[in-house]
Formats: sequence, C-alpha cells, structure tokens
Amino acid sequence: MEATGVVLVADVGKSRCRVELRSGTELLGAADQHGFPGVHVDNGPALAFELLLETVSLLPPGLPVSTLTGIGAAVAGVEASAEKSQELATMLSQRFSVPAAVLSDATAAQLGALQGAPGTTLIVGTGAVAFRFDEAGVLHRADGWGPYLGDRGSGRWIGQQGLQAVLEAHDGGPATSLSAAAGAVVESPEMLPGWLAANENPYRAMARFAPLVLQAAEAGDGVAHDIIGEACRILTQTVKLASGGDAESPRVALLGGVVGSGFFATLLRKSLASAGIEVVAPLGDGLDGAALAATRRGLIQERYIHRDGTNWPD
Repeated sequence: MEATGVVLVADVGKSRCRVELRSGTELLGAADQHGFPGVHVDNGPALAFELLLETVSLLPPGLPVSTLTGIGAAVAGVEASAEKSQELATMLSQRFSVPAAVLSDATAAQLGALQGAPGTTLIVGTGAVAFRFDEAGVLHRADGWGPYLGDRGSGRWIGQQGLQAVLEAHDGGPATSLSAAAGAVVESPEMLPGWLAANENPYRAMARFAPLVLQAAEAGDGVAHDIIGEACRILTQTVKLASGGDAESPRVALLGGVVGSGFFATLLRKSLASAGIEVVAPLGDGLDGAALAATRRGLIQERYIHRDGTNWPD
C-alpha cells in the first residue's frame, strides 16, 4: 500500500544527519548537520530524535511541514537494537502525528538503489558492507562489522593501510609518495600515532587519508596502487559472500563515497567482472530508500523496517 503527500525523509548517520521534505519526486527543502553515535547506544532514541528535530528546524521557512503524511528515517545503529529502533519510530510518530518508519542506513541504501527489488548492494564509505535481500525478503549480508573486526576495503581501511605504509617507509620499508602526503597532516611520521590518538573519531580521520591514497595510486605510486588493488579484491570477495545464494549471475549496485572516485570505481568494476559479477547502476540512495519505506508497505524488506504501529489510511 502506498501513501501519498508530503513526507519527511532522513539519513541520521554517524558523521552526518540529512533531512529532506519531499512531495512525490519533488524536493521541497533540505538541511544537514553533524551526526551521532547510533540509536543503539545509551539514550540513543532520544539522541536521534533530538538531532532529527534540530535538523528539521534548519529547513527553509515556509515549507509545509505541518501537512506531513509520513516519515522515513535511515538511522545508524538500527541493526544493533530493534527495541530502540521501534522506540524512535514511536517518538517520531507521536511528535508529527503521522506514520513513521525507521530502518538501518544499509537497508535504506539497498532499498533506494534497487527500489525495493531483491538484489545486492555494496556500500563503500568509511565502512564497507554488502547487503542482499532475496526473493523471500531474507537479508544476506557480508562485512559491515565495524573498524575493529571488519569494514575491510573501506575508506577507513584504505586510509589506515596508507598511514601504515608511511610508517613502514619511515622504518626503512618501500618508499612511497604517501610519506609526502602525510606531511599535510603531521610534521614527521613519528607524530602519526599521537595525531590519530588525539582525534575524536580516529576511524573517520583514517578515512580522510583514503583520497590521498587514491590520488597517489592514480599517479603511479606502487605502494598505494597495491593498497587499492587489495581493497578491490577484498570488496569483490565481500560481494561474492553476500551474493552466494543468487541462482542467476550475481549483480550488484555500488554506493558510497569511495566509489565516487572514478579511478577506484573502474578498478572495482574490473575486479567484480573478473569474478562474474555484473555492476548495475543504482536507482537511488539511502534517502530514496527511506522515502520508499515511508510511502509503501508490503516491501520484501518489511521485516527489517521498524514501524510505529499506526494504521495507514486506505
């Protein structure tokens, strides 16, 4: 069943919170600011709720927020706590007096990329995860296990490997132009551990070094190129694991900031093609997925969408 009218969609992530007011395919207004730790943490639903309301208040004045018909929110940490996700959906519904849907950012990305159809999506940002929903709506995932135990091949992983290569070169290992690139961060390689420890979010800091690794690899630096090649091999394996149950030839849509690099995307596509995996163009992003959850019920991903329980009008 689909709802029509003005919907509020949100992507409440760890590094950024984005909200949009939409009427069908028309974007009425948008706002964004900082992110939050995740809905699964202590007082997570209240933190997400307050951040979302604060971001909504940044929307341009005069928008028809009072005429909302639904809310869809892609929120970090949803997969770690169904109870808290349900609580957030209820809080949003009570505040705006409309049905609310809360889902993980990865589920929203898959929904947006394939517009509710079954299939696989690889998201490569600060973290890395492959999501596949099969015809029965069952989720199959690979990686996305965070910086301590997973997210291999991600922006954080690439940046960390690059920083490690700088320190290895300093110790007498293979020379790399990444040493000069690190000079934009610290005066000498010996200062890198302290610089990283002093960062409020060291994983994001490492991810910010990833573009420099990509630039060095594209310019011909052998050490950087090896790092990018290994990232592509890892991510190809991640897609293979998530797509293992596909009866037909696997297909995947690529999303995330790292695949925004044409150089990286080309290498990743070649790696995937060598494994017999076809890359398809995404039809949308996480905000589009949140909008779909807000306007349609009965999706094959329904069991992974937390709703407030409000009955939708016929």
